[in-house]
Amino acid sequence: MKLNLRIPLLAALLGAAAYVGYKLAEDPGNQLWGRTVVAGPADQREVALTFDDGPNPPYTDSILDVLRDEHVRATFFVVGRAVAANPATVRRIVREGHALGNHTWDHPHMLVLSRAAMRVQLHRTDDAIFAAAGVRTKLMRPPFGARDFAVIDEAKAEGYQVVMWSVPLPKDWEMPGDATIASRVVDNVGDGSIIVLHDGNRGLHCGRPPLPAPHECDRSQDVAATRRIVETLRSRGFRFVTIPQLLADSARDAARHTVARSTR
Repeated sequence: MKLNLRIPLLAALLGAAAYVGYKLAEDPGNQLWGRTVVAGPADQREVALTFDDGPNPPYTDSILDVLRDEHVRATFFVVGRAVAANPATVRRIVREGHALGNHTWDHPHMLVLSRAAMRVQLHRTDDAIFAAAGVRTKLMRPPFGARDFAVIDEAKAEGYQVVMWSVPLPKDWEMPGDATIASRVVDNVGDGSIIVLHDGNRGLHCGRPPLPAPHECDRSQDVAATRRIVETLRSRGFRFVTIPQLLADSARDAARHTVARSTR
């Protein structure tokens, strides 16, 4: 009888340990699988606002309206199938001075893909971005933040810098309200932070049949939260930069510290 009780308990403990290990390994700041970009300079009052899973009209366009009004530049990690469906929005993103990143073709969990399948995901999206806006990006963010040695190695082999984030995800997809989304972000921001919001949902074609459920496409709360976040952080002295600008500032900061150490 005691043995029968111990087996389920042991299984539960092993399951819990495996889950904890997975969460630790997939933490966005973890560098176990290879070097990724998690944040910018820790001594500069700047943050990078990023959006995943679009483009997704009309919500991406509404976010672009907010960013234009607030004179803010952001970075959009786009899903290839959504780019192909909404090229005009991608052109607008580029035209208005924002940066683009590759978020794969159809938002798969890359840990279950072969290296060849990973390359297809990245190449198809890269080609869709170029067809839509005539630019190519060397920034990539894996869907769900899921990565291992193979994912990081394949991305880098294709010339990408893998960009994660430093502010915990506000779970905006649960639609908790724009005030809650904004609060979850601004309460965790520091110098050099990378913020993630969502202007779409896994690149779903929300304007074409068969139509997804309305809540799967609705990102109106992210639109309102974006304005709240920008206004709050600006009042605290933060400035907003794209990921390429954040990387340039990080490189300049590292070079300055290297010179300072060498002259001691």
